[in-house]
Amino acid sequence: MHLFKEGLRAILVGALMVFSLTPAMAQDKLALQAPVGKKMRAIDSVALQRLIGDEELENPAYSLYPEWNNTYVHRYAGVELPTEYKIDMRNFCMPTDRTKITSRYGYRPRFRRYHKGIDVKVYIGDTIRAAFDGKVRIVAFERRGYGNYVVIRHPNGLETVYGHLSRHLVKANEVVKAGEPIGLGGNTGRSTGSHLHFETRLLGEPINPEYLFNFEAQDVTCDYYMFRANGSGYVMGPHSGSKATLAQMEAEAQKAAKARESRKFQTEKRTRAAAQIHRVRKGESLYVIAKKHGITVNKLCKLNRISTTTTLRPGQILRLS
Repeated sequence: MHLFKEGLRAILVGALMVFSLTPAMAQDKLALQAPVGKKMRAIDSVALQRLIGDEELENPAYSLYPEWNNTYVHRYAGVELPTEYKIDMRNFCMPTDRTKITSRYGYRPRFRRYHKGIDVKVYIGDTIRAAFDGKVRIVAFERRGYGNYVVIRHPNGLETVYGHLSRHLVKANEVVKAGEPIGLGGNTGRSTGSHLHFETRLLGEPINPEYLFNFEAQDVTCDYYMFRANGSGYVMGPHSGSKATLAQMEAEAQKAAKARESRKFQTEKRTRAAAQIHRVRKGESLYVIAKKHGITVNKLCKLNRISTTTTLRPGQILRLS
């Protein structure tokens, strides 16, 4: 009888434990199911985004460009430019950490041709990087132009050109990330000194890189640039502070150019003024000084009211005109 009672008690206790645990177990199962579902959806979303990103890099701006070739830098014959096209400037990398621009975009009277990019002073061997994620379209050499150069097409619609490299670090059809080294600075092709020739284009149409990149500040000018086929593009986003039209940017650029020209004129003026006199150095004779400045000894003597036999002393100032 005692054994029967003990057995019955054990059965009742077991039953009570089962009934008391069942709701908790059910809740635990529900709790486990919910996060798993969310996690799977998150994984699916990440995977989908990754697939989209991979597709965009393998076929950058495929809806905009009619073809992919590894030959022509900016030839898209018969292609109509979009009336407007919004270029995403985020997730960028400056092509070089050098900040000095040696030649700007626009017509150059000295060479009697249009400069469709900007030249940034770099030194041979400096690392040149991809401005955005993209796919390398051209890696080539052009003796009378770009020298060693690379062209990259980006998902945001831009194509960037990097010229006068001393060495290529990528191959055609290679996918690259923003900031990845693509070449080394150099002085190849039609170049008079080591520099990076940098172009930004959309469907072959050049855009002044300074509308997009501020090399001095090592930053982009905007989060978005609205390209317009009629040339009235403008920058958009926090970087710009407010919507700045292309006309305003052109006016600012012209103002800066005039200021540079004024400084250059004043420097040349001072140089010319300094060139009107000569400070005698030790061992110099009237003949040597006259020959150096392209005048006769007699004229030099007349200007300075001295004779041809006058002894010159180091530091003496002679007028030349």
